[in-house]
Amino acid sequence: MPVIAPMPAARPTRIPNQRDGVEDAAAAGTTVDHLTETYRAHYRSLLGLAALLLDDTASCEDVVQEAFIRVHSARKRVRDPEKTLAYLRQTVVNLSRSALRRRILGLKLLSKPMPDMASAEEGAYDQLERDSLIKAMKGLQRRQREVLVLRYFADMTEAQVAETLGISLGSVKAYGSRGIAALRLAMEAPA
Repeated sequence: MPVIAPMPAARPTRIPNQRDGVEDAAAAGTTVDHLTETYRAHYRSLLGLAALLLDDTASCEDVVQEAFIRVHSARKRVRDPEKTLAYLRQTVVNLSRSALRRRILGLKLLSKPMPDMASAEEGAYDQLERDSLIKAMKGLQRRQREVLVLRYFADMTEAQVAETLGISLGSVKAYGSRGIAALRLAMEAPA
């Protein structure tokens, strides 16, 4: 969106209309001339306010321009000319908040990247490896298998395994060590 810089110091002419007296009395000081003067005088300060709330210059300029457009559209509701700048500041703050909300919502709605998926070959290899591990586990002695399953698959400590199986801590260590050695031999053996 192009940036609209403050207008030159030349005072624009106002086209009188037939109800000038009635409208000016109802909305004193909120004329287009007053808004133009306010724009010239306070554009930079409003841009600075937006810069404190937002992080990029383009968004700041957009917010300030939109604030002037909105106050211009609602100028008949601003009865006191002294409050025009206050309305503009509040509009800049509100539009900045809205811009930040839209950004946050946009970040939340961005699609999450898909996790790295294993290729079909890797999946097949993993399945073969799992099958050979299960086959090797079945070839172990019952106590060795129980100790290894509780220790490594159920993530129990050696003391918890000993208590669960009702055997000594030394037996758990012995069965575990022999079981791992037997698994290593079974997994390394050619199929």
